[in-house]
Amino acid sequence: MGPLSARLLMQRGRPKSDRLGKIRSLDLSGLKLLSEDLDPKLLCRLKQLQELDLSNNQLETLPANLGLSHLRILRCANNQLGDVTALCQFPQLEELSLEGNPFLTVSDNLKVSFLLPNLRKVNGKDASSTCSQVENLNRELTSRVTAHWEKFVASQSPEEGAKKAQADFVRSAVRDVRYGPESLSEFTQWRVRMISEELVASSGTQVQEADIQERSSKATAAQESRARPVALKRPDDVPLSLPPNKRVCTSPLAQVEGSPVGSEGSRSALKLEPLHFLQCHSKNNSPQDLETQLWACAFEPAWEEGYTGATSQTVATCGGESVCVIDCQTGIVLHKYKAPGEEFFSVAWTALTVVTQAGHKKRWSVLAAAGLRGQVRLLHVRAGFCCGVIRAHKRAIATLCFSPTHETQLFTASYDKRIILWDIGTPNDDYEFQASQLLTLDTTSTPLRLCPVASCPNDYLLAGCEGGCCCWDVRLDQPRKRRVCEVEFIFSEGSEASGRRVDGLAFVNKDVVASKGNGLGTICLWSWSQTWVGRGSQPTVAVVVLAWLQWSPTKLAYLSLSTCPDEETVLCGDEEGNVWIYDVRHVLTQQPPLPAAPQAPTQILKWPQPRALSQTVTKTMVNTVVANPTLTYLTALTDSNIVAIWKRH
Repeated sequence: MGPLSARLLMQRGRPKSDRLGKIRSLDLSGLKLLSEDLDPKLLCRLKQLQELDLSNNQLETLPANLGLSHLRILRCANNQLGDVTALCQFPQLEELSLEGNPFLTVSDNLKVSFLLPNLRKVNGKDASSTCSQVENLNRELTSRVTAHWEKFVASQSPEEGAKKAQADFVRSAVRDVRYGPESLSEFTQWRVRMISEELVASSGTQVQEADIQERSSKATAAQESRARPVALKRPDDVPLSLPPNKRVCTSPLAQVEGSPVGSEGSRSALKLEPLHFLQCHSKNNSPQDLETQLWACAFEPAWEEGYTGATSQTVATCGGESVCVIDCQTGIVLHKYKAPGEEFFSVAWTALTVVTQAGHKKRWSVLAAAGLRGQVRLLHVRAGFCCGVIRAHKRAIATLCFSPTHETQLFTASYDKRIILWDIGTPNDDYEFQASQLLTLDTTSTPLRLCPVASCPNDYLLAGCEGGCCCWDVRLDQPRKRRVCEVEFIFSEGSEASGRRVDGLAFVNKDVVASKGNGLGTICLWSWSQTWVGRGSQPTVAVVVLAWLQWSPTKLAYLSLSTCPDEETVLCGDEEGNVWIYDVRHVLTQQPPLPAAPQAPTQILKWPQPRALSQTVTKTMVNTVVANPTLTYLTALTDSNIVAIWKRH
């Protein structure tokens, strides 16, 4: 499509007229328009234009001087927009559509609400909740920047030049003023820069007076809002704050029992503070729904390029027909994806590098979710849409796992007793995936947990199954594309015997594996390398046990364990709602002979007392517990439809 013409505008405009100045509605959708095709000199002649449709084009930006001051409705769905600041030229805008722009983030949604004070609907949904969130963020950021200004001024010497001092203040404010989750850092830094520049320009007085007036005028509204649930991210989301009988955020530290075990060098117990107890998977958003079963959760990888020490605080949870993406710090449900008729059993993250049509590299977080229907849905989380469906199995998928070394390779394990390795590829120009099947691994029983071998993830895959623990050769340079189990691992007497279910499996470090079954009261730590070296060509091999960890003797199955390799920690829930935490650093370094008795946990994180929750939730089972790499946040899922989040104190 070339540059727009007056003739085309009159053909697509309403009402029909031979004058551009009389057109009130204009449809320019589906014309493959590029940003440079939007000629400001032509469009500014549309003096009465109130509705503009630019959907289904190839726009990366909007020109900053279109001159459409009366525009009230703007549709820009299914483009390639990467920035929204140009929208400030439409101060009268009331309705906006931005779906299908994969490079827009949560921060851009907040920018939209800040820039457009008259906005009522975004993507067809009420915008008031996001506006409320922006007001709260803006108020807090203004307060923090003002406090930073006062400290900065007090520390300056009279000899320093005013302009240099002001520039230094703006840089220091952007660098040091922090608030809210990492996922909103782009928005907060953007606002901090604006606030600090305004503060410098007015020597601090105007911004402080504005903040005081804002606090005064909204004091009554703030009091009223405390009596209502916290505003939703989206109207169809479950409340971010449950009513008092369904949510607790206690100030005392979480109760722990037990004591440090092993040598004197072991660390003291973690101090974990409960932050949020959410009910974000309820049917019809009902707080009375205590039956929707939650199955799995996973933290988003911290893949920000050039940012060392990054650790994710965004977790995905699945249960019932929905997948939720939650910010652990605030408890906000950032995104929610629903598939009516589905029951999601597993989620897994990967991060892909894609190239736009303009040649720009972008980094995507992609979330795979699967369950009862045997389909894998690939969700572009930040853009909020499903960009691919893999019809992977004819029966339900029990678990998913991405390769730690190949970002596009995905393992799916199904109740059809098969594990399939897929290459999901990278999305095409329409942001769609075309997956290809690489390997099929046959099992003799249902695979429950998948775990690429940490020291050689491209060579071997471990799986905990209903019938035991098995291993497959997954090297792609081998000729056979369909393979049977390479070896079955047998556990010594007193642990999982041959043929017994292994429903917990994870690597503690490059060599040590943690595994468990039900009804035995122990978790086994064993060495992959020592076991593999001693196997020879036998189809079965006894594992080389390093230690046993004391755990609940429950007969309930499918209580999965997890590990935090950076901290050499093992975590597992139980049938009483407790989280068992093991610092195994001292266990892995101790010399033989091993202690005869199982090692006690470092601590047991107790479920809150009944008075803190609804009397109907006096007892619950924690079936899944996962921590982020630095153990800053811990997320647990219960059988009573509650997502629990703790923070390291």
